[in-house]
Amino acid sequence: MDYELILFERRGELGEVGLITLNRPEKMNAWTYDMRDELLHAMDRVNNDPDMGAMVITGAGRGFCAGADIGAMFKTRLDDDEPKRPETSVDWVKAVREAKPMIAAVNGACIGVGLTQILSCDYIMASEKAKFSCAFVKMGVVTELASSYYLVQRMGWGNASEVALTARMIPGEEAVQLGLADRLVAHDDLVGEAVALAEMMAQNPSRQMRMVKELFTQNGSDQDLDAVLAREKAALDLSYKSVEHKEAVNAFLEKRKPDFRKVAGQQT
Repeated sequence: MDYELILFERRGELGEVGLITLNRPEKMNAWTYDMRDELLHAMDRVNNDPDMGAMVITGAGRGFCAGADIGAMFKTRLDDDEPKRPETSVDWVKAVREAKPMIAAVNGACIGVGLTQILSCDYIMASEKAKFSCAFVKMGVVTELASSYYLVQRMGWGNASEVALTARMIPGEEAVQLGLADRLVAHDDLVGEAVALAEMMAQNPSRQMRMVKELFTQNGSDQDLDAVLAREKAALDLSYKSVEHKEAVNAFLEKRKPDFRKVAGQQT
C-alpha cells in the first residue's frame, strides 16, 4: 500500500521499531476512515515482520490528531445520499490489543477520536505541548472505541466522568497526574524517548509480549480470580514449551544475551 495520510519508517539501532506518523498536518491530522485503514496496514507490517518488535504512533506538525474530520465524517453521516463506510470500532481496538507493543507519543492536540484511538495502546507518552480532550458530548455524540471502558481503567470512575462530561481541554502535565497519560517528556525529546522505550520492549520475545497483552485485556477487570488464574496457567504452559523460553534459560546459563529473533521462527 502507498500511504497518503501516514508516514512509516523503521527506527532503533537494529530497525526493530516501526514509527507511524499521522500525516495531515494542514488539518491537525484529522481522522478519516482512510487514515484508519492505512494505520491498520502499517500495524500489520510491524506484526508480520519478525525483525520488528514494537511500534510508536505520533503526529506530524503541531497536533497529534484533532479528532474526526468534520466534513469527511460527520457531514457524510448527515447526508442521506452519501455512502456510509462500515463501522469497525471493535476491529480497531482488537487490532491494537492483539498487536505487538504499541506506544502513543502525543506531540500536540489529541482530541475526540484522536484520544480514544490511543487509549488501548500499551503506553501513552505526552510532550509538554500535548493537550487532550474527550470532546464527544460537545458534538452531540458519545464516547467510542471502548473509551467508556479504557477511561475508567486508566483514570478511575471520578476522573473519567469529569473528563468525559466536561469535554474540557487537559494539558499534558495534568493528563499524567490524572492517569490519562503515562509520562510527560520534553517536546523535542518525545519521539526519541518513545522509540527508546519501544526498543526496550522489542528486545523481548514478541509472542510472549502479545500473550501478556492478551492477559491484561482479559484479566484487567475480571473479578473472577479463578478465571484469571486459569488464563495465566494456560499461557504459562504454552510459554514453558516455547523456543523463546528455552533460549532465555540457555542464554542465562551461558552468560550471554538471548537472541529471540533468531529462534522465533523455529518450531516449539
